[in-house]
Amino acid sequence: MDPAQLDGLPRLAFDVVFALVKPLFAFSQYDSFLYWPFLATALVLALVVFLFHRRDGDGSFFRRYFSRDIWGHVSAKADYKFYYVNAVLFPIIFAPMILSGAWVGGLVQAGMTALWDEGMAHHGGIWTSVVYTLVFFLAYDFGRYLAHFVQHRFAILWHFHKVHHSAEVLTPFTAFRAHPVDLILMASFPGLATGLVNGAFDYWSGGTAGYFLFFGLHGLIFIYNLIGNLRHSHVWLCYGPVLSQIFVSPAQHQIHHSIEQRHWGRNMGFALAFWDRLFGTLYVPKEHEHFAMGLGDGTEGRYHSLIGMYWHPVRELFSRNS
Repeated sequence: MDPAQLDGLPRLAFDVVFALVKPLFAFSQYDSFLYWPFLATALVLALVVFLFHRRDGDGSFFRRYFSRDIWGHVSAKADYKFYYVNAVLFPIIFAPMILSGAWVGGLVQAGMTALWDEGMAHHGGIWTSVVYTLVFFLAYDFGRYLAHFVQHRFAILWHFHKVHHSAEVLTPFTAFRAHPVDLILMASFPGLATGLVNGAFDYWSGGTAGYFLFFGLHGLIFIYNLIGNLRHSHVWLCYGPVLSQIFVSPAQHQIHHSIEQRHWGRNMGFALAFWDRLFGTLYVPKEHEHFAMGLGDGTEGRYHSLIGMYWHPVRELFSRNS
């Protein structure tokens, strides 16, 4: 039976069951970091890194990257819980608070039409789509960088972002270790940035421009996600001194999680490193660096429970402002 045909209590029951089950099948959802092509690519890249750096650490691939010390760590176990609970609760409770890129785009397009003239806006074609794809990705990446930047620069937001940085080991599930306030910001800033781009291109093309998709996802974001899982891992994949000035490598994001003072507030970008260069937050490693991860003040354990993850940042914020 088509779920759309259900109503009343049966529809509610279906929605509840669907919300509870959906996170368990993220490997089949193209918009999740846990989509199987992304995980498979990360595994292949990890094997390549291991073969090139076989003498740098444990000589066993599985002991180096899949040991119980990492995947069975109390911090990793907390990540699994956060992933599931956030995946169930966030779409229902917090997602409506996200600034809608479609809404922003509609306002921009309407404003441009009122100011200039709808008759000017017919510039479609393949090159418009190429430029649209690139500009959308630049806006999306900058929006994420800016959200991340303010989370580190403003104490009121750092209280919530600390949840993510309390991770003492990294796995792909650490990407989902985030307070709902963090998640709202990380979606709203790119929503605003890409909404401005969408509105301008909808006006320019008369609504005919579309960015290029791959497996139903923005093509460049899909490519980024092929490597994205290694950001939250212990696989030291570095792009070298030149490419690391352009693209943020997994190694650079691992440095961002370091407790070493020289690493604090560095490498806040996601795909592109020139935002870090522009704002003075870029750190390019010269060699494989070894460091502990977490907050560095011994308070990581406060965030390893669901109650601590959701409530402690709020309690800490109000206790320091009282």
